[in-house]
Amino acid sequence: MFPSVPELWDGFLHLLYPELCVACSDDLPVAGGCFCLSCRLKISVSDMHHNRENEFTERFWGRMPLESAAAMYYFSRKNPIQRALHQLKYHNQPEIGIKIGRDFGRKLRSAPGFSAVDAIVPVPLHPKKERLRGYNQSAMFAKGLAESMDIPVIYDALARNVFTGTQTRKKRMDRFENVGNVFSLKKTALLEGKHIMLVDDVLTTGATLEMCGQEILNVRGTRLSLATIAIALSN
Repeated sequence: MFPSVPELWDGFLHLLYPELCVACSDDLPVAGGCFCLSCRLKISVSDMHHNRENEFTERFWGRMPLESAAAMYYFSRKNPIQRALHQLKYHNQPEIGIKIGRDFGRKLRSAPGFSAVDAIVPVPLHPKKERLRGYNQSAMFAKGLAESMDIPVIYDALARNVFTGTQTRKKRMDRFENVGNVFSLKKTALLEGKHIMLVDDVLTTGATLEMCGQEILNVRGTRLSLATIAIALSN
């Protein structure tokens, strides 16, 4: 079977402007990917989207009801996923979130529990932090997911009302205290009766996702699924 015109065009552009690995910046062998072969061999890819009961959903048992939940990768220190997320969040590379979102969206659009999602909502940053960073990394991930899944993103459904310090290296209970009463709903009417997929970059304790998810579930008739780029292995 001959390649399509768009595929031929993408291949031609890749010859002129090679795409780079989002973790190490080496050339990618083919257009449209995220990681080079060397980095891919070091990455643990999850298959959580195939099963509604998985280690992601288990972390929310007794905390809030979920339709489905999945992460694309497992996060561990000093591996390509950590480097890619660091580039995404701190080195002005929003396209990393978009590319990973597109890849994950292609998996989720036919996955049990995710194929019926109506809209995507990214976990918000505080406006001050978003101005400093220039973008919301979770919104970039949401944008890529939406492109592949052909569903809308409601970017301003939630607001982060309090500027909190980084969640990195905080103890579990400190993190829960640090997100209490931080989020509020802004677009209730757009959420009513819909299956919403709430997305963030990494699942650690789940405190932020839980606070945002509870706000969404307070809206009449909503159902909730979760998706992240990566999941940190529990201790």
